[in-house]
Amino acid sequence: MSRTRSWLDGYITAWKSKNPDDVRAIFTDDAEYLFRPDDPEPARGIDAIVAAWVEPEPSEPEYELDVLIEDDRLGIITGRVEYPGHETYSNLWEVHFADDGRAQKFVEWYMTPRKRAASPQ
Repeated sequence: MSRTRSWLDGYITAWKSKNPDDVRAIFTDDAEYLFRPDDPEPARGIDAIVAAWVEPEPSEPEYELDVLIEDDRLGIITGRVEYPGHETYSNLWEVHFADDGRAQKFVEWYMTPRKRAASPQ
């Protein structure tokens, strides 16, 4: 199994459990978590990441996520996350790895699908 796939599996476990130990298992103590690429106030340090991570979700997410490309230092994950009754996101995630396989930096790139115009009659 690839480093990025292992990390993604850990991410999904932590996402579902909201357990701080699961979050700590995938992020370094000094990690930086950007909720978007231009995030002016990313979560810095594991305690800030854990605090942000355990916030409730708008609904139980449904997701399709997979590794797009990777090397020893960077993994790119792509996919879709849907919060039924709330929103759907197209995602591209950057996972910058520390030597131990945890994320030292994580960046979420996401978009909401464009609403289709009603068909003319």
